[in-house]
Amino acid sequence: MRTIALTAIVIVSTALPLIGCSSEPSDAGTAAGPTFHKDVAPILQKHCQSCHSPGQIASFSLIEYEQVKNLAGLIVMRTQDGTMPPWGAIDTDECTPRFGWQHDSRLSDAELATLEAWGNAGAPEGDPKDAPAGEPTKGVDLARVDLTLQPKKPFVASGEQDQLICFVLDPELTEDVYVSASKIVPGNLKVDHHGVVFVDPEGESLALANADGYYECFGSLGLEKSRFLTPWVPGAQPTVFPSNAGAFVPAGSKLVLQMHYHAAGTTADPDSTKVELQFHPGVPEYRAEFLPVAVPVPLPDGDGLQPGPDDANGIEFRIPAGAKAHTEMVRLTLPSEVGGQPLPEMKVYSVMNHMHYVGVDGKITVRRAAAQGSDPANECLLQTKWDFNWQQTYTYDATIENLPTLRGGDIIDVRCTYDNTLDNPFLKRALIEQHLTSPQDVTYGETTLDEMCVGILNTFVKN
Repeated sequence: MRTIALTAIVIVSTALPLIGCSSEPSDAGTAAGPTFHKDVAPILQKHCQSCHSPGQIASFSLIEYEQVKNLAGLIVMRTQDGTMPPWGAIDTDECTPRFGWQHDSRLSDAELATLEAWGNAGAPEGDPKDAPAGEPTKGVDLARVDLTLQPKKPFVASGEQDQLICFVLDPELTEDVYVSASKIVPGNLKVDHHGVVFVDPEGESLALANADGYYECFGSLGLEKSRFLTPWVPGAQPTVFPSNAGAFVPAGSKLVLQMHYHAAGTTADPDSTKVELQFHPGVPEYRAEFLPVAVPVPLPDGDGLQPGPDDANGIEFRIPAGAKAHTEMVRLTLPSEVGGQPLPEMKVYSVMNHMHYVGVDGKITVRRAAAQGSDPANECLLQTKWDFNWQQTYTYDATIENLPTLRGGDIIDVRCTYDNTLDNPFLKRALIEQHLTSPQDVTYGETTLDEMCVGILNTFVKN
């Protein structure tokens, strides 16, 4: 059987989207329709204030009425067009996943209608006594913390450009463990944009780290072998597996905490983000397995990079300058056997895709060798309206038994769509950073003006 060593792909992002100006609505006072304190503030508290509050990463707060009133028109615009709250998973004519998503941050139709009606009415304040109790939605604590890890030294983010820093953490494991729950606890919410933890089972990261225990890592961890463990974005919940599942971490493993810092031209206070782990008391029924689909070259058996619309020199990963809706596709056929044994069934519990600045749309599908049970022959697992600022892992809201199943012979396709024109605001920003004025041909790689086309499936396999 063929074995492919895949480089782990990290989740990367850049500065928060800028929000433009809007005309100031008049204060209509108490109204029969929605008011700020009674109807709007609860929506903002639930969906927005984890970022838009004092001391958080957003550049302005959405707590006090006077400030929110002045932004009413903008709030309506950004919620109606789906820019805010940030959420990339979408239903389209070509992709409607079977299950909903856990922790779906999208506003309901009723919430959207409330904000619109409030804005159209002149943003009335209403009675402050109607204001909701409590605080902005934030991640919950783990039920139990068995191990806490931190970088060797606090990190000070600074400068105009975002920084992607990988910290090497040593859990000092003398025996194999299963992680049943994990959480990233940010140390400086003014600059901590997001974080991701990976398992480095062979300690490769040690050779990349400097004396302070970290290294820069824009496009990937730079490791041949790694496993995804847990992500964090503002307001996110910790990763908590079902009681009969866990992520395997072999003895001697290191963990790599990849942090994205958004200093926005300042020199920030030191950050000392923590990683909290909860261990399963034994060997769970299911173990979490990380399945990347990312080979950027064609393979002899037909897997890997597929023929593209603008290939000029055989099958190649190349996005021509000026291409508006260019697509690339990578493919993985699951083997029938592993180590002489049949490939075990894999239950897909979360999925994400990954590109850089030029990407605009990502889609992950499976073509099964045969329909079986509730699993159709062809299924779209995820489609995202790609936003480089807000890359997320999307977790199905279903029991393990009902999750989409992968088996030997199934084919996973990852299609990525790119906009390599000046209509793409992310590309414009990247060109400015590189002191360029016009789009360039883009090829596969890890630097700012390179691209990727990656699908990441996190699965459960029976132990």
